[in-house]
Amino acid sequence: MTKATSYADAYGAWMHEPAAWWAQEAQGIDWDRCWDQVFDPSLGAFGQWFSGAMLNTCFNCLDRHVIAGHGEQAALIWDSPMAGRVETFTYGDLLARTEKLAGALAALGVRRGDRVVIYMPMVPEAAIAMLATARLGAVHSVVFGGFAAAELATRIDDAKPKVIISASCGLEPGRVVKYKPLLDAAIAMSPHKPDACLILQRPQDQATLAAGRDHDFHAAVEAAEPHPCVPVLATDPLYVLYTSGTTGRPKGVVRDNGGHAVVLWNSMRMIYGLEAGDVFWTASDVGWVVGHSYIVYAPLLRCCTSMMYEGKPVGTPDAGAFWRVVAQHRVKVLFTAPTAMRAIKQQDPDGALLRGHDLSCLEALYLAGERCDPPTAMWAHELLGKPVVDHWWQTETGWPITAGFRQFGLFPFKPGSGGRPCPGYDLHALDDEGRVLPSGETGNLSLRLPLPPGCGPTLWQNDEGYRAAYLSDFPGWYRTGDAGMVDADGDVWVMGRTDDIINVAGHRLSTGSMEEVLASHKDVAECAVIGAKDALKGQTPIGLVVLKSGVDRPEAEVAAELVALVRERIGPVAAFKDARVVARLPKTRSGKILRASIRKIADGEVAPVPPTIEDPGALEALRVVLAR
Repeated sequence: MTKATSYADAYGAWMHEPAAWWAQEAQGIDWDRCWDQVFDPSLGAFGQWFSGAMLNTCFNCLDRHVIAGHGEQAALIWDSPMAGRVETFTYGDLLARTEKLAGALAALGVRRGDRVVIYMPMVPEAAIAMLATARLGAVHSVVFGGFAAAELATRIDDAKPKVIISASCGLEPGRVVKYKPLLDAAIAMSPHKPDACLILQRPQDQATLAAGRDHDFHAAVEAAEPHPCVPVLATDPLYVLYTSGTTGRPKGVVRDNGGHAVVLWNSMRMIYGLEAGDVFWTASDVGWVVGHSYIVYAPLLRCCTSMMYEGKPVGTPDAGAFWRVVAQHRVKVLFTAPTAMRAIKQQDPDGALLRGHDLSCLEALYLAGERCDPPTAMWAHELLGKPVVDHWWQTETGWPITAGFRQFGLFPFKPGSGGRPCPGYDLHALDDEGRVLPSGETGNLSLRLPLPPGCGPTLWQNDEGYRAAYLSDFPGWYRTGDAGMVDADGDVWVMGRTDDIINVAGHRLSTGSMEEVLASHKDVAECAVIGAKDALKGQTPIGLVVLKSGVDRPEAEVAAELVALVRERIGPVAAFKDARVVARLPKTRSGKILRASIRKIADGEVAPVPPTIEDPGALEALRVVLAR
């Protein structure tokens, strides 16, 4: 198959011969055994990729690059304003550390298929722990550091790890978060108990180790023998990642080894335009899917240099932190969440803190995690003078569903659009009966089966739960749970979760559209619109806005302007009459606004504090505002 030189050629080639297209992309991976079938429709919920093939993901991330002579190239740069340290690990360094940690885990009894829970802050040892687990053919489950004990306990009981790797503490601005008491409490709560725990002692807090169960991380690694890679089937699980905020039984998304390696290796060039030696910074956390895919696995599979940052977009020390990191480490592509850009925009709207930094190295800014409002995208585009690319994906897919493609030349800038479907995804908006809608009409964004390589093939030990959650609503399709439309050019517009579509007097309206209007106001830094219960109309929209730093105007005046703006841009049908100014919006630690919690408070319902919340005080402050 001839290599495509344009997006249309690549997408067309995939549509014409999917198996041949993926077989060609799979040449970028080193296999211990070739596949029997590129795609086997008889396996799993919708079929599985590269059945019969064998490989080791850690070998593809580290060993093969050292063998090829890249041992002295930087693999991982850890920049921690929290710890006041910057440390660079070459591919040779990372391999040596990973081999030894794999040996330590093997000495504790970890074998192929066993689970290892990783509960760590943003330190290099977190990435090394993931790679070492993969080296043994075991299955890691990373739990976001600092998660409450009860949430960690449910994940321990579901994954049933043989070993847990953790740290004494995490670092947040102005405080040390002690992890070990949380871990001890979680283990006490969980019916399943690990055989052992490896504890990384950080200088900021020395944890007490439980005799017989806990082992000092560094001492165990020092005493271990290097361990070779253990080949596994392409269809064997690499990791389980529990989606945040789950209730009842945890929803553990499974990622397999083979398809995952193929798509991530390919995406680094196709989407981000990066090659071996380029510096890629994904400003996220290894506890989220973005961190799994684009801090750890994808950059290393492609022999790039990956940035790992223990800090915040603002407050460590200021809103210029991201620009300092980009300039200092010569970052070529930055990938972060829109909420980070909004935080920087709120604190430094004119970009004064950017001016002292040389960003000539930066070629593009990619955004994902939630829909980016057009004003923020345009602000970043104007400030940086670089392409700003919003792209859309989910924990379940593991890599972008839609994007702009630097390999083929980026599409024209359309603020608010998430780009076009990646080769591998046949994406359409469906009505509630499962019929494909014409371009321009909003519906349920869905993917025609089979899903491409890299997408989660099931939930951990819960095949039926996977089918019920994603495949049952529209037979033959995967339901993303997002609402949106595909325009005449093929660009995809994701307006929010399907439960963010509100019904006002019989009219189905997107809260995302209203947020777009509010965010365009000159004084608004960020916003959220929710639908509150209304006895007459069913629901009515309420807008909550955070003002930019330095704005000193009467709140009622701003609110009146916002109401008028929505009426002007969307029309009276929106019935938007209520805008309120808040100091901050409640968010998860990954930056997602907790719209469901806000909606419950507005409706007078009990809104439990989600385990992923960044600042519980934000919910309490909101209760006061919404009670007015």
